[in-house]
Amino acid sequence: MASYDPNIIEPKWQTYWEEKKLFAAADRSSKPKYYCLIEFPYPSGEGLHVGHPRPYTALDVLARKRRMQGYNVLYPIGFDAFGLPTENYAIKTGAHPQTITERNVATFTAQLKALGLSFDWDRQVVTTDPAYYRWTQWIFLKLFEHGLAYKAKMPINWCPSCRIGLANEEVAGGACERCGTAVEQREKEQWLLKITRYADRLADDLAPVDYPERIKTQQINWIGRKEWIDIDYPVVGTNESVVVSTTRPDTNFGATFVVLAPEHPLVSAEKGLIPAERRKAVEQYIAAARKKTDQERMAEGRKKTGVFAGLYGLNRLNNKQLPIWISDFVLTTVGTGAVVGVPGHDRRDFEFATAFGLPVIRVVVGRDGDTSDLTRIEQVQEAEGTMVHSEFLDGLDIHRATAIIMDYLEKKGWGKRATRYNLRDWVFSRQRYWGEPIPLVFCGACQDKIKKQKSKSKNKEYSQGELLNPGWIAVPENQLPVALPEVKKYEPTDTGESPLATMTGWVTVTCPRCGGPARRETDTMPNWAGSNWYFLRYADPANAKALAAPDQLAYWLPVDWYNGGMEHTTLHLLYSRFIYKFLYDIKVVPESCGNEPYRKRTSHGLILGEGGEKMSKSRGNVVNPSEIVAAYGADTLRLYELFMGPFEQAIPWDTAGVRGVRRFLEKVWDTFERSELVSADHEDAAAKTLLHRTVKKVSDDIETQDYNTAVSALMILSNTLAGQPTISRSTAETFLRLLAPFAPHLAEERWRKLGHRRSIFQASWPAFDEKLIVATEITLVVQINGKVRDSLHAPADITEQVAERAARARPKIAGYLEGKQVKNIIFVPGRLINFVVE
Repeated sequence: MASYDPNIIEPKWQTYWEEKKLFAAADRSSKPKYYCLIEFPYPSGEGLHVGHPRPYTALDVLARKRRMQGYNVLYPIGFDAFGLPTENYAIKTGAHPQTITERNVATFTAQLKALGLSFDWDRQVVTTDPAYYRWTQWIFLKLFEHGLAYKAKMPINWCPSCRIGLANEEVAGGACERCGTAVEQREKEQWLLKITRYADRLADDLAPVDYPERIKTQQINWIGRKEWIDIDYPVVGTNESVVVSTTRPDTNFGATFVVLAPEHPLVSAEKGLIPAERRKAVEQYIAAARKKTDQERMAEGRKKTGVFAGLYGLNRLNNKQLPIWISDFVLTTVGTGAVVGVPGHDRRDFEFATAFGLPVIRVVVGRDGDTSDLTRIEQVQEAEGTMVHSEFLDGLDIHRATAIIMDYLEKKGWGKRATRYNLRDWVFSRQRYWGEPIPLVFCGACQDKIKKQKSKSKNKEYSQGELLNPGWIAVPENQLPVALPEVKKYEPTDTGESPLATMTGWVTVTCPRCGGPARRETDTMPNWAGSNWYFLRYADPANAKALAAPDQLAYWLPVDWYNGGMEHTTLHLLYSRFIYKFLYDIKVVPESCGNEPYRKRTSHGLILGEGGEKMSKSRGNVVNPSEIVAAYGADTLRLYELFMGPFEQAIPWDTAGVRGVRRFLEKVWDTFERSELVSADHEDAAAKTLLHRTVKKVSDDIETQDYNTAVSALMILSNTLAGQPTISRSTAETFLRLLAPFAPHLAEERWRKLGHRRSIFQASWPAFDEKLIVATEITLVVQINGKVRDSLHAPADITEQVAERAARARPKIAGYLEGKQVKNIIFVPGRLINFVVE
């Protein structure tokens, strides 16, 4: 009897699949299409870790099932290869980032193929390939052309270690997400994309798509759309006023102070409003605040700091003067850069008032009815309640009061409603080498010409982007790609400029508009640029004339099922939806594709170290999948990662579990080696019923990503088959077809040994008989006071009365009941009967 040896059968079938191009998607087919998508990996020098195979295998199971169901399946792969780790390694070693990338891509490719994943390798894309990033640059030019890209001087998150500007999403806990260095605030000119113009659509269009609620909620909260009202507070003794934006104007009778952001124009030296005796303290505080990141300033639980500005604002609702303070917990990027302090009904305001001895007034009574003075933060009423001490609002609930006060303030001319968002325009430039060059040049002559024009709206010579950014001129499309030049050093300059700035021969060019001298933009795009649209390129990866042919996009889009990490919900997922919507608006994406790129999105849990900690090199708990494949086989690794626990949950690695799965596969192999195949006429009835239930269970569980229970069902069926001397041929084939998406190599080998000449993945997915999955007989559990004492076989439709008689007739149960009084009988149809006795 031949033993199970994955080291022999797995390479054999991987070669077969590749030579036959078994998993290549057809550009045109009479079959219905199905597009499975995973987030393509960043090819790091360490290669794959065991977290990669989990989502890849999950979608691979789905893709294989869909092929067997008769679909034309697109399951592509590529590499998101621009990024800081490669550049930092190049700085350290002197090797060219492209050389490093090519080596890493080759390593990843070999590892992925060894896992037996059914990718269409002919559609592979690599974001660092000039043939690919030509179209990344083209998308940027289109954004620029339509006025959605602009350059602005702004405070940015600056990593002094990476010497790079970071988007808010790339800062975690005041530190650089990549290297962990504390982030600083700097002012720098940066390119931004107007993602805020799409904020409403990005929020509203989530309603019909099939995303888990937690993903929708995270995106909606990140966008942060709220109805605000801007209230005007005149600054006493001046002609100035403070405009405060709030979502809770109902509490305005409880206002006791105003707080301005340190960057607010009213407290600038140029305004000259700060009294002389307060000026030094104010200037010192503002200087200190500028060194902190937005994340540090807004951190929960941080001690509140501030300085009195020596000014007062007038609350026109009750004619009370409110002292104006400056504090770094207020940001100019949120609302209007000013808040009105209502410490009785906002915990942050209460902390500030307590720190500086400011009054606290109650104007809302909560459901607990507490009307006492507010002296503890636990008393602060932020939620539902009834208005008090608020004149014409008294007695109203907070929602009704909010609507009435907004109407009142607008009628008086003291306020105006506004819709605002937490979402900010996307910082899109980086001062690094290893990224897509931004395809723009700066021309001083064109800048002067544009600035002198009186009417820019009627200008047809320049694009919206060129008028919005005077002097910045688009590189002609026929000159794309703007390729990265060779440089000797990859470090950013000490001034924070990209190393490209030192390449005089590359930087100096002729303006494509006027023919005068110009210089290239030396900033590069962020690593998100290439991953925003890769799923579109998969539809037509070799197209040299367009991003993708419209008919190919129309055929394949939208993506039917996209799986990725929860950590990308407010980054890649939001960005790619924005880029897709823009391309849809300018007709690059056909209307038939719809305005959302992904029909369904799911997420997976992380694989943790054996102790439940996150895997990391510093902890020494990283598991290399190649080592697991070498020791146990790819099918074992695939099956284990899907069996280890609920797919959406983080699960610790367990090598003992790997060995258990390997034993299961060996048992399957041995069963097929020694069992005699017979016709269906000799099939065991109970085994046949279990088979059909397993077909339904596995089929359903793949669709709901309950892979662990699907594998469990296969194990139960396998154990049943292993205990029988004979197996019908139809049962054997059905079992292998169910197992095939999970353990494709073993299934192919056993399928071939059954005499089939074509791949098992060219067979159809098994169907089940509805009549056979309905149980005719059950095992009825018998309990005494909730403890299992016996069981019996019974008809599935047994009644309580019949069940009671049958249970009492069992000698064991009769013995337990002897001399006891039955107080109650609990009957659960189809499951159990419980005698409650005393």
